[in-house]
Amino acid sequence: MSLAIALFLIIVLAVGFHFASPWWITPIASNWVRMDDMLTITLVITGVFFIAINLFIVIALVRYRHRRGHRAAYEPHNRRLEWWLIGLTAVGVAALLAPGLFVYADFVRPPPNVLQMEVFGQQWQWRFRFAGPGGKLGTTDVRYISDDNPFGLNPADPNGRDNYLIDTPEVHLPLNRPIQVLTRSRDVLHDFYVPAFRARMNMVPGMVTTFWFTPTKAGRYDILCAQLCGIGHSNMRGVVVVEDEASFSRWLAQQSTFAQRQQAKVQAASAAAGGGAKALADQGKTLAEGKGCFACHTVDGSPRVGPTWKGLYGKTETMADGSTAKVDEAYLRAFIRNPKARVVKGFAPIMPTFDLSEQELTALVAYIESQGGPAASSAANP
Repeated sequence: MSLAIALFLIIVLAVGFHFASPWWITPIASNWVRMDDMLTITLVITGVFFIAINLFIVIALVRYRHRRGHRAAYEPHNRRLEWWLIGLTAVGVAALLAPGLFVYADFVRPPPNVLQMEVFGQQWQWRFRFAGPGGKLGTTDVRYISDDNPFGLNPADPNGRDNYLIDTPEVHLPLNRPIQVLTRSRDVLHDFYVPAFRARMNMVPGMVTTFWFTPTKAGRYDILCAQLCGIGHSNMRGVVVVEDEASFSRWLAQQSTFAQRQQAKVQAASAAAGGGAKALADQGKTLAEGKGCFACHTVDGSPRVGPTWKGLYGKTETMADGSTAKVDEAYLRAFIRNPKARVVKGFAPIMPTFDLSEQELTALVAYIESQGGPAASSAANP
């Protein structure tokens, strides 16, 4: 009898918590109300089965409890009951699956005049691409992917020349405009997930997956990776800024295009060949932005998953094995070439290996050196 009472209390408390839960007042930040409707249908159907099954157990425990002088009737089969169970289960499963099929069909089928945004995932950073004034995204191929061309844009495709490329983990979107998201992964399985938008999609290497949504509320929303993608998975975060159309247009116009980056690379190489230290450091900064270095390192002293570059050059670092090393040019070159050979104390060995030319490596080291050393850092912060 005590077990029957406990089960009944579980039913009452579970249903009461569902209706009293503060999660019901969570504001919706996008247009996918149908997803919430589908969740409500799921909760109703599973809730009915939860209550019915547990009440059946309660009734069975009370009615068929052990009593002196009573014997249980042996009935191994009850075809009528079995058919009822099969029918109700089939109806319940169909009711759970059917709404999801319709919602998913709309989720991957964008409306006309949609704004396309490509999301490119790589351990452990986000990149974004928009069509330029021509209105078309250039073609891509894994054969073209390199550290200089992380998106794998086809250099011979004129449609890609004016594409806007964003290497920072912050992307802007216009308010009340349908957005089609095209997702790709460079290395492993990722998942582009914006919880406030009720929207997410797996990013499968070698595939382009897609979905769409309409931001209906201005603000800043977190981007998360919802698939375990390596030791730095929890730090693969970004931000979506939803703003009015005019603000979005101004922000987009400030981003560099594929053609501009190619031209800047040639100019930086030419300037570096001329021997200017500042030009070399500027080339290193451009390289760091293109490689996504700022996803893990900062230049303002703030902590992140990798050591800050502010005041790093000339500093004595302590390794995980207790040894020490002075951060000079040789140290930086060796560390960038093989980042997992030595691990700095307090940091995980999550830095990927980059295939850099000798000129690129020299420029990157020059930029890190330009961020100052311990003396400059302490002088700036007395």
